[in-house]
Amino acid sequence: MNIDSNTTLEFYQNLGKLFYAIAAADNVVRDEEIKKVEELVKEYWIHKNITPLVSKNISEQIIMSTFNELNKFKSYNTNDCFSSFISFKKQNEFMFTSKLNSLILKTVGKISASFSGQNKAELIMLARLNIELKK
Repeated sequence: MNIDSNTTLEFYQNLGKLFYAIAAADNVVRDEEIKKVEELVKEYWIHKNITPLVSKNISEQIIMSTFNELNKFKSYNTNDCFSSFISFKKQNEFMFTSKLNSLILKTVGKISASFSGQNKAELIMLARLNIELKK
């Protein structure tokens, strides 16, 4: 199924929200977590073109600007960000292949482990995400 550019942009925005939700699960986003998100987006997500309608640079910018805005203004809580990602996933199931789901889980696992291992709040959110992605 073809994906339009708006859906692609929403996908990357929701990835930024998910990455923020994981990093801020304990109510604090540490410098190590920010650096890890930047590193992982460059390593995994600029090479993952969902459609040819959005360039690799734009995908990186959307993910990071969403993450950075949420972190700067703290205008949304982590549950809202997580729920937004899950809602997007449910509306666009066709996009979420097992390969993409694995990459999402790999990314958020590394984000959550980037500062002193995984804490209880992060583990709970990771478990919820794992369940949702396997549906």
